Amino acid sequence: MTIRADQVLDAKGLACPMPIVRTKKAVNELEPGQVIEIQATDKGSKADLEAWAKSSGHQYLGTTEDGEVLKHYLRKAGSEEVNEEKKYPHVIQNDELQQKLEAREEIVILDVREQAEYSFGHIPTAISIPLGELEEQMDKLDKDSEVYVVCRSGNRSDLACKMLEEKGFSNVKNVVQGMVEWSNPIERNN
Repeated sequence: MTIRADQVLDAKGLACPMPIVRTKKAVNELEPGQVIEIQATDKGSKADLEAWAKSSGHQYLGTTEDGEVLKHYLRKAGSEEVNEEKKYPHVIQNDELQQKLEAREEIVILDVREQAEYSFGHIPTAISIPLGELEEQMDKLDKDSEVYVVCRSGNRSDLACKMLEEKGFSNVKNVVQGMVEWSNPIERNN
């Protein structure tokens, strides 16, 4: 099956949040209704792009695999379909989260990175539910708990926080610096 795209974006070798950053810029150059093919090697890019498209109003069409390359297809929405993109307003810095851990507060840390990212280093006690699986596994979380959502840079966690809030979670915070700047203890699963 050949899918015709109006533009091809090379995001191979880039890690989150760069495939989305580049996609946002490229989509701005498209006319409504046009399709962009985003080529990426980051396994988390499927969930990231699908969630971003849903939150922004653009249409995620699907993903195909060509060896190690994921080819994601998005259709640019018309002006009447586009949602004004807003960042999740409730955030916390890494050092504030560390203080909560040191005080042994009863909190839930939700890591929404891909399983491989989580395995090579995560915050102790963090629960791993990749962003692409969050909707199906949300029932593993207590809606009344204090939930701190972490990813690599704060981008996927922003999308996850919005999803959780839409499903009735009332006490959710995005850890905005994310694991890329986490300098406190980590655990590994190897």
